[in-house]
Amino acid sequence: MILMLRKRLLVLLGVVASLVGLFWYWTSSCNSIDLNNAATREAVTYHNGKLHTYTNLSPLIFIGGFPRSGTTLMRAMLDAHDDIRCGEETRVVPRILQLASQWSRSAKESNRLKEAGLSDDILGSAVSSFILEVIVKHGEPAPRLCNKDPFTLKYGVYLLNLFPKSKFIFMIRDGRAVVHSLITRKVTVTGFDLTSYRQCLTKWSNSMKTMMGQCDELGPLKCIKVKYEDLVIQPKKEMERILEYLEIPWEENVLHHQDFVGKPGGISLSKVERSSDQVVNPINSEALRKWVGSIPQDVLDDMDSIAPMLKVLGYS
Repeated sequence: MILMLRKRLLVLLGVVASLVGLFWYWTSSCNSIDLNNAATREAVTYHNGKLHTYTNLSPLIFIGGFPRSGTTLMRAMLDAHDDIRCGEETRVVPRILQLASQWSRSAKESNRLKEAGLSDDILGSAVSSFILEVIVKHGEPAPRLCNKDPFTLKYGVYLLNLFPKSKFIFMIRDGRAVVHSLITRKVTVTGFDLTSYRQCLTKWSNSMKTMMGQCDELGPLKCIKVKYEDLVIQPKKEMERILEYLEIPWEENVLHHQDFVGKPGGISLSKVERSSDQVVNPINSEALRKWVGSIPQDVLDDMDSIAPMLKVLGYS
């Protein structure tokens, strides 16, 4: 009986401690918020002892594009730079963006939120705080932070509103090679039938149209288009162009990312990302034409109607 009372007391003390901690966190958060749209702040210590403070006005880098289009290679090459940290895919960033998009698209849901006192500014502040927390805390600090979640570019214009000094890299690859890679490597993407080249190419084209529209709306000062084929054939020329766009000094390290994989302060790879086993190798062009001879002839014959974005992007 005494033992049972002791256990209940310990549980009660634990609950009280949790509530006190939650109350402290809430009050400290509230005290730090400037109601006049101040930047959300996250302070962390850099490895050299320098304090880095990140806000929604920090010049974040977002790498987007369709999966299997070189987004992982791009983030690994940037990760090799001393001033940049990208890290693994978070997967949660595009999901919270999708949720926020659903709120705004549904007139009924939007009205319910407004009736509850949740304005667009409040929701935007909450979403930006969540995204900033994830990007800052899921890896080591660095002067420039970068996020690589391919489908974030579907919400590029909204993201720029949340982080007005951010820049976007739109990775583009021949859709035939993308879909061949998805199917042969069994990379699951929601809604894609990996037994059908026709269906996958159609969905790829639709997704790319959406992301191209976002990138075009952002404009060339905020969104740079990078073809995977150009990156692997002439990596130095492309990386010079990208770093100049990002206003980051040139470093030769970006051409030798494989030397920094798994090293302290180097490139961390996820065991569950399907591209991790490829980016441990030096840049190469082996995968450019693997799709040739694999796509059914009837699909090739109908390609203009199945995947019109191929021509738009310059792939014949």
